[in-house]
Amino acid sequence: MTELVVRRLLIDLEQPVQRHWCSGDAFLTAWFNALSMSFPVGEQFFIDSVRNGLKALPPDQQTGLRDEVQGFIGQEATHRRIHALFNAQIEKHGLVNAWAPRADERMKLLAGTDPRHSLAITAANEHFTALFAEWMLTHHEVLDGCEPRLKTLWLWHSAEEAEHKSTAFDLYQALGGSHAWRVKWMRRITLVFLADALRQTLNNLRRDGTLWRWSTWRSGARHLFGRQGLLRTGFKPWRAYFSEDFHPEQQSSDLSENWLRDNRAQYTQVGRPEAA
Repeated sequence: MTELVVRRLLIDLEQPVQRHWCSGDAFLTAWFNALSMSFPVGEQFFIDSVRNGLKALPPDQQTGLRDEVQGFIGQEATHRRIHALFNAQIEKHGLVNAWAPRADERMKLLAGTDPRHSLAITAANEHFTALFAEWMLTHHEVLDGCEPRLKTLWLWHSAEEAEHKSTAFDLYQALGGSHAWRVKWMRRITLVFLADALRQTLNNLRRDGTLWRWSTWRSGARHLFGRQGLLRTGFKPWRAYFSEDFHPEQQSSDLSENWLRDNRAQYTQVGRPEAA
């Protein structure tokens, strides 16, 4: 069982966000903005999936996971709230969030299905966010030069995503979820997630008027496919998910714990909500 602490980030997102807030880099700004646009609806789905998964367990099996589920819900609810504030600021730049309503419509198709399907989808997405979190914490210099509050936002979110990456996976396993369905959903989510992320990023760049700049494509190539690029360095840990004996904790590092320890002044600890 993982001890999950719910934290409130001490930054002000009522103040405007610059158009190219990520160190003046149009591609990185558009990419991060696209990811943020997916978070509120996605994290609500994760919350519902984990809450329903816990309820589906026999009462005697719920006890050992209840505290972790409460912490997961608290962390994701905090992420959902703060990214909604961030999204409200970036949408003032004329950006349109097409990812969230598209994802919301797909999620409605799961209503009334076996809760293990939603948990498998959540576990797959959590693996993606954990890979992104590890990349962010390793390459935090990509945020050098941007506003301190926004650098703090993304590194805090990354640290907590790495911290709770096992919760949905463990619930899926506890409910007897099969390896076959786990990897089947990962294949589907890989295609859907990457397509949606790319589609929203390109839409953001088009609306920003920077889609066809050479500097935009150069930045995209370097940060996604370069020697230390996200997709290039993330391929091996992504592929590990398909192993039958995989567990998220096999890819743990100290980066999340170190950031949370060294940046205690950036947040306060709050109580956990009820899981049921």
